Amino acid sequence: MPTFREAVEAKDAAAIEALLADDVVFTSPVAFKPYQGKAITAAILRGVLRVSEDFRYVREIQDGAHHVYEFEATVDGLQINGCDLLTFDADGKIADFKVMVRPLRAAEALAGRMGAQFEAIKADALG
Repeated sequence: MPTFREAVEAKDAAAIEALLADDVVFTSPVAFKPYQGKAITAAILRGVLRVSEDFRYVREIQDGAHHVYEFEATVDGLQINGCDLLTFDADGKIADFKVMVRPLRAAEALAGRMGAQFEAIKADALG
């Protein structure tokens, strides 16, 4: 099985989903409260893969079960810089997934693109 970074860089949505714990908590950079569960988290991540261009990781920091992946991408012509902060459980699955992005204008573009497809994301999560 690929690592998380390998799965994301390959845009392998199935491999990304396989790395998520069933009860994963996903904290979005643009939503007020976290999302709970593998289905909705996987659907959100598939949505991100659709709206981001030139996504690439530029740095990775690991400390035991905690991993930070700094990324760069483009959304609607705006350069985004952000971090995926992951905590892995004892089974090697992602139990906590938090995303932080900057600058504000790019975060707003990401929020707009994700918001526009959120009904489809929710339907995708329900299978």
